[in-house]
Amino acid sequence: MKQTQTDPNIPIIYEDEYLLLINKPAGLLSQEDQTGDPDVLKLCRRYLSRSQKNDPFLGLIHRLDRPVGGLMLLAKNRKAADNLSKQLRDRTIQKTYWAVTAGSPPRNGVLTHQLYKNRDTNIVKVVTDNQQKGKRAELSFAKLEESDDLHLLSVHLQTGRPHQIRVQLAHEGYPIWGDYKYGNNQPDGRRMALRAVELVFKHPETDQHVHFELAPPSAHPWTKFSIAHQ
Repeated sequence: MKQTQTDPNIPIIYEDEYLLLINKPAGLLSQEDQTGDPDVLKLCRRYLSRSQKNDPFLGLIHRLDRPVGGLMLLAKNRKAADNLSKQLRDRTIQKTYWAVTAGSPPRNGVLTHQLYKNRDTNIVKVVTDNQQKGKRAELSFAKLEESDDLHLLSVHLQTGRPHQIRVQLAHEGYPIWGDYKYGNNQPDGRRMALRAVELVFKHPETDQHVHFELAPPSAHPWTKFSIAHQ
């Protein structure tokens, strides 16, 4: 598989003159923050600059939390970025995540909450409707498999709020394995078992539907589930 040849190295799932689709490593920032640590946007621009004379354009279509790995889409020109951003706003881009959780989630469910983000602490919490400062968040999930006390869920977002999957599942009593911030005792949140595994959208130039899937890593706790490694 082609890679960016950066540090850290980023696997490239698909690339043409309009798109760059990567497998974001868990633990890597999507874009620069106050830590100054490496981020997807900077590393991918460095990769593109090797084959372009001018500073390459690269648009971040969506983000993944730092501890989350998986499919992440970037646009290589402004027209493609505008097209894909509109698809995202119109909710026609389909994103599927897999999550390994504790608790006892039902076979399937739809969760709707009001979420409020404290920008000073970077913590998101569920608030009541009458507090009038939360933003509506909705997701649906289906349980794919159980193994011991863990559950593999397929999660679809209807909204795109910060930390949404992590907060909503934890609030219902199904915290994600390894999520130190929202209800699990794992000391290192970068190993969190939440992964972007599927992406469906219209190509910004051809208008054809494109579909990408990505298997989870061959590591605990994913290896506890047979469906994850068929």
